[in-house]
Formats: sequence, C-alpha cells, structure tokens
Amino acid sequence: MNVKVRLHQNIAILGSTGSIGTQTLEVIASYPDRFTAAYLTVNNNIPLLLRQVERFRPKGVVVLDPAAAETVRSRCGPEVEVLTGPEGLSDVVRRTEVDTVVSALVGFAGLRPTVDAITAGKRIALANKETLVVAGSVMMPLAERHNVRLLPVDSEHSAIFQCLTGEPAGSVTRIILTASGGPFRSLSANELRTVTVEQALKHPNWSMGSKITIDSATLMNKGLEVIEAHWLFGMPAERIDVVVHPQSIIHSMVEFADGSVKAQLGVPDMTIPIQYALTYPDRFPTPTRRVDFPSLREMTFFSPDTERFPCLRLAYDALRAGGTMPAVLNAANEVAVARFLAGAVPFTQIPVLIETAMDRHVLRENPTLEDIVEADGWTRDILSTF
Repeated sequence: MNVKVRLHQNIAILGSTGSIGTQTLEVIASYPDRFTAAYLTVNNNIPLLLRQVERFRPKGVVVLDPAAAETVRSRCGPEVEVLTGPEGLSDVVRRTEVDTVVSALVGFAGLRPTVDAITAGKRIALANKETLVVAGSVMMPLAERHNVRLLPVDSEHSAIFQCLTGEPAGSVTRIILTASGGPFRSLSANELRTVTVEQALKHPNWSMGSKITIDSATLMNKGLEVIEAHWLFGMPAERIDVVVHPQSIIHSMVEFADGSVKAQLGVPDMTIPIQYALTYPDRFPTPTRRVDFPSLREMTFFSPDTERFPCLRLAYDALRAGGTMPAVLNAANEVAVARFLAGAVPFTQIPVLIETAMDRHVLRENPTLEDIVEADGWTRDILSTF
C-alpha cells in the first residue's frame, strides 16, 4: 500500500492536550519546515488548548463542549476558526488542506473521526488503539479501499512495524509484545485489593494519561495491544505473545521462520514512535536520550501472570470470540476504569465488571459499524445496573 508524503504536512491532532497530542506538538515544533499544526481538538482542557493556540497558531480548533467553545472564541479572535462537537471533528479531518491526522483521542470516542479521516484518504498516525480493538474488521477493509495506511504510534506496534520493514510477508512466525508489567507486577493478589488510585497512576517507566496508565497497571493495555496487533499485522491470537520486560528498552519483537528474532530498542520516550509515524519512511534526528548499553545492569523477561491480572486473558478471549465481543471488552473497561478513578470500585473489581459484561453479551458475528456502536452502548447500559 502506498504512503503519500508531502514535503510539508498540515496536521490535524485529535486530542492535542493529551499525552500523545502534546508530544506530537513538540515534534512539530522541532521541524517547522516539515510540519504545521493546522487543527487542534480538545475535550475540556481549555487552558492548555489556549496556550497551544498561542504558540502554534492553528487554522482552527475543535472544542467538544459548546459552552467552552465560546470561551475559546472570545480568547482566540477571528483568525482562529472554532468548531464544536463530534461534527467539528468530522469536519476538520476531511479538510482538503489536511494531509495527516494524528488520532490520539482516548477510548471509543476516537472511532468516528478516524473513520472519517480514512474515507477522506488522509495519512493516519494511529495512537487510538481502541479504533482497531472495537472495529478492526471494519476499519482494515475500509483503509484498504481508500488506499490508506494506518501508521502505528504505540511504541510496541511501531516497533513491530519497524521490524517487519523489508521482510517477506510469509516469513513471520510470531509477534512478541513487551510489557513493563506496570507498577504492581510484584504485588500479591491480596495486596492488589488495597491499591489506591494514586499508586496506580505512578507508572514506573512511561508518562501517560490516567486511563492508559490504569490500563497498564491492569495489563488491559497489553490486551488491547494484542487485538490491535492482530488487525495491523494479520496475526492470529495464538501467534501473538506477551512478555513482561520491566526495563522497557526492547519495545517489541518479531520472530521469523528461520528462528531469527528482530527487536526494536530505545529509551522509553514516545517522541520516537510519534515522529517515525509522521516522517515515515524517513528518519529524522531527535533530542531523545540514547540507550547507554554499558550502563544497563540487566534486561529481564518473564511471563505475565493472568491469574493476578486477568484483563490480559479477557482480551485474548474477546479476540478469539471476535464479532462484537472486543467492543464489549473495551466499553466495559472504560466504564470500570472510570469507576476506579472516581473511587467507586476497588482495583480488583475492574476485571470483574468486564467479565460480567462479556458473559452477558449475545455475540454478533461480522458486525457493521452500527452493530459495534450498539454493542458499546449496550455494555455501558448493562453496567449501569452494577
């Protein structure tokens, strides 16, 4: 599949105030001759958005809350277009002047605008893994029809993408996703029952938003990445493994038919995969620290414990079930994580809520996008009674 790259790219960032969005803007700032932040979108972090507008002077912004949009209009003046709601997201990703869309919204909210960007034929830097988790069976054929390649921003999928470059398609025998293990990898099952939100938000290696940080602590983030890898790289569940690598130096690996294994290594810094998605197939310098191999005391690996962290098992179950089940998994996880962050349920209740929804769901095979949206809504409704 061809990847059309203009010398200068106008970029729309969906979720500019999140972790991926802010780091994408730093990449853009490093190469002003190659990139322009043309459109920024935000949910509710208006103060940060206003600072971004002042620094990057985009053509327009999308604010999901109409009331907040009025504040932005009054502060930005007529030279910055202000759009609102999901309609605004759909509008900007279709604009003819937009070359690349960075899909960095959190959760199910990223699905619709990513669909719109694909149908508009845009270059997609995909950080919203939920898009493929819930609707991979729809999204991949859609991207094929519109000759759009989804360039992964997740460090693990970027690593796999880099390892596969130049390799024959039929030579891959296994994909190996690495996981840090999160902040609780050494805790017992009893200790996990009493962990706090504050503890769960302290990731040992990465700086991320609150939802993905909790997902990392439960290993659901790795489960979602397994499903995403299935769709991005055409691998069945039984040929996608997860290995815990606490140092997060190896970002993922690919095993080939002859027994060779290729790995992509680097310090834990999202600048590298973000920039590679924007510059592919080129590589530009970054100020990122380099791996100092003599200073590495050890690189360790061990199997994940799906008894203590059942979310990873549930993700594999959802992938094997197929149909609408991954949409249920994702929606239930979003609900459960939100409840944990609000202090309404303990950490160990997250997988319980997810499994409850999955057990009650009547699977639809070969779902349409509308079926997937319906399954998402059903899940949120059913969990409202628990």
